[in-house]
Amino acid sequence: MEFEAHSATFEQVLKELKTSKQGLADNEAKARLEKYGPNQLKEKKGESNLRKFLNQFNNLLVIILIAATIVSIAIGEDLDAAVIFSIVILNAILGFAQEYKAEKALEALKKLSSPTADVIRYGKTHRISASEVVPGDILVISEGDKIAADVRLIESISLKVNEASLTGESVPVAKIITPLKKEAVVADRKNMCFMGTNAVFGHGLGVVVGTGMKTEFGKIAELLQSTEEKQTPLQESLEKFGDFLGKLILGVVAIVFALGIYHGVELVTMFITAVSLAVAAIPEGLPAVVTITLAIGITQMAKRNAIIRKLPAVETLGATTVICSDKTGTLTKNEMTVRQMRVDKAKIEITGEGYDPRGNFLIGKKEIAPEQNKSIDLLLRIGVLCNNAKLENHSVIGDPTEGSLLVMAEKGGVKTELLGHKYPLIYEFPFESVRKRMTTVNQVEGKAVAHTKGATESVLAVCSKYYEQGKVKQLTAAKKKEILKEAEDMAWDALRVLAFAYKDVPSKKTYKIGEVEGGMTFVGLVGMIDPPRPEVKKAIMTCKTAGIDVKMITGDHQATAIAIAKEIGLMRNDKAVLSGEEIGKMSDTQLEKVVDKIDVFARVSPEEKLRIVRALNKIGHVTAVTGDGVNDAPALKEADIGIAMGITGTDVSKEAADMVLADDNFASIVSAVSYGRNIYQNIIEFVMYLLSCNTGEVLAVLLGVLFLPSLPLTAIELLWINLVTDGLPALALGIDPPEKDVMLRRPRKRTEPIMTQRRIFMMLFIGALVGLLTILSYLAASPLGVDKAETVAFTTIVMLEMTIVFTSKSERPVLERGLFDNKLLLLAVASSIFLQLIVLYVPYLDVLFGSYPLGALEWGGILLICLFLFASVEVVKYGFAAMDDRKRR
Repeated sequence: MEFEAHSATFEQVLKELKTSKQGLADNEAKARLEKYGPNQLKEKKGESNLRKFLNQFNNLLVIILIAATIVSIAIGEDLDAAVIFSIVILNAILGFAQEYKAEKALEALKKLSSPTADVIRYGKTHRISASEVVPGDILVISEGDKIAADVRLIESISLKVNEASLTGESVPVAKIITPLKKEAVVADRKNMCFMGTNAVFGHGLGVVVGTGMKTEFGKIAELLQSTEEKQTPLQESLEKFGDFLGKLILGVVAIVFALGIYHGVELVTMFITAVSLAVAAIPEGLPAVVTITLAIGITQMAKRNAIIRKLPAVETLGATTVICSDKTGTLTKNEMTVRQMRVDKAKIEITGEGYDPRGNFLIGKKEIAPEQNKSIDLLLRIGVLCNNAKLENHSVIGDPTEGSLLVMAEKGGVKTELLGHKYPLIYEFPFESVRKRMTTVNQVEGKAVAHTKGATESVLAVCSKYYEQGKVKQLTAAKKKEILKEAEDMAWDALRVLAFAYKDVPSKKTYKIGEVEGGMTFVGLVGMIDPPRPEVKKAIMTCKTAGIDVKMITGDHQATAIAIAKEIGLMRNDKAVLSGEEIGKMSDTQLEKVVDKIDVFARVSPEEKLRIVRALNKIGHVTAVTGDGVNDAPALKEADIGIAMGITGTDVSKEAADMVLADDNFASIVSAVSYGRNIYQNIIEFVMYLLSCNTGEVLAVLLGVLFLPSLPLTAIELLWINLVTDGLPALALGIDPPEKDVMLRRPRKRTEPIMTQRRIFMMLFIGALVGLLTILSYLAASPLGVDKAETVAFTTIVMLEMTIVFTSKSERPVLERGLFDNKLLLLAVASSIFLQLIVLYVPYLDVLFGSYPLGALEWGGILLICLFLFASVEVVKYGFAAMDDRKRR
């Protein structure tokens, strides 16, 4: 905009942007998106594909290998030089392909987790991607939202915004709609909301005046285009391990080089062989394969409704020992349906399912006409007016609880949208977790009337009268007790109970909470149910067998929480429950002593939820915690895995979370834990595979130098083995499907190293077998001549490494899980073997590699050696498995 939006009236801003409170038409929004571009901050331009490819040569070992190529040319070994250089190029292509694939997978992940915004277009509210917001859109701002663009407010109902990320102001700013002085700085523009800030209280409407780089955050972003991707802890530990291993291997290679010279091998030959051995043996591809494995795994998880926002969360998921879950929408369907009403001492049943506005009001089995009962009619009116939800085509936009009240009113013959227009809103005090109430003031028949709904105890606390059969009566202590007993009876039927009240108030523009919420008239109770998700019971059983404890943390009534917990098989016994009030009376030390024994925490505030999470962490748990509200953000940050709700969750909770559930479903958490365990296990698989193979290669050359008349593997063959084995098979192991018992195991300890003592033993055992069997194959074939023996040794080690691929599929005996459940792995192994056959049997290539075609006898011997390796490894694994089983017993 040319003029300053904050200094103009909102009417002027609407006129300037050629829009209205009804929002833009769809075709106009599309045209503006074309004109202004997507509502995104421009990211720093990444490296070009050419630069990525050239970076593959920025490696000491590769530089040395290129030097070896030049030396080969200088001494007339042009053929060797050509083959070595070709393999260097092939390695670079493979490395580039891995980086490119990882980058694309991460880009897809970013798209999956992109934020959304609610806008009004052509009079209707739509949820769209935040990137599609355009100037002139009417942005709906609700408590907990992250503001999607810079907006000039046109409506503010107790709206407060946390602008610390932009202005540094730590206290939330109360928002207004009146024009301000033109010279007002950003921090003083109280009639504006800015992209990237968070609404922490109330709600409002604003017209979008700036998007993307034209926002205040966009101006800052132009100055700060220097972000770097951080490595995950797993990548860091693997890199450190790789550095250590690299130095160790270089030391061993130096010894091999010295021994080769000592035993009379030519200096140039030994130099090139040593360099090739170093290149083949150092697992320089580990970090890249980890990135790809994590990225691909996360993309697969996102397709199953678990969107991982932070890569380290995948590693932590596999170690989760306790899941603290909300009840509403996570363990239950989040489709609130009013089942019961209590007015005039009568118990009224309401029929119907979900958000379908068809149903009847029954007393006993007799149908009644709601509009003929003054108490019912009044309660329905309060439920509609003290409400921010909307009904559209049998679905609810907004809070499901509020939506169920609109559905109830429609069943009672109330046209909810018309009633809202008939009795317009004057003022609102939004629901607060401390007050446990929401109050609106509406213009009703020429006078101002306050309408309140909330928890029974909270509403009764501000009531001095009650309404019964058309009359207002004094609310006595005995009557209060009677109402509370009714609410408790409803709660024990697993109903969530809300109380309703009203009060006539003076007509004015603004109100103080104390003058409205006090001396009110109680009208009645409504009981609604949110049934458990059908898949939750099985998911909780899976958690129990996986050694993961599940705890329900809810703000709901204790009786409701217990009823749902028992239905889904969550509670161990009737004593495994604790209320927020009881937690409040406990010290942190006392809470730590009992927290492990509790299954249900009811009537819990966000502050108490944070204390529960801290207590669990203090006693050594790895916690996964769900949340959807602004006040849940501290608990989500405190947890090892913060899980925000994708549907009902606020932007603040999503920002604080490590993972977002696209479907708000508890079963998706359990699925994510399973995937987290599998991804970690797959990383272990290919680490073990690469290290075992590399150990075998080093040992084969070392033994050859010491005991054979010629090197069993030439420099070219070593580089070829590195290309064939470190590429596709290792990557295919990274996406191995989960083992059947992945959720039958205890969670791994957070402190467990990548290379445990057992894994180091298995790596050395397999590597030793590979080295020895390669040398034995050379000796067995030596009567056929040195050249033939070298070819047999070369092919043997390739086939042994293809065998190790399958033994690496599980730390337990691989025959227990099956060999052929990963089609990509089968294809990768088949491709590697096919490439080896080409080297042996295609004319000219056999000359390049100095190889000879092998006959049936030689192939029979190689296959027997591979079978021996497989059987030996399996026997050792069966021994370890028997030891583990004895420990469990």
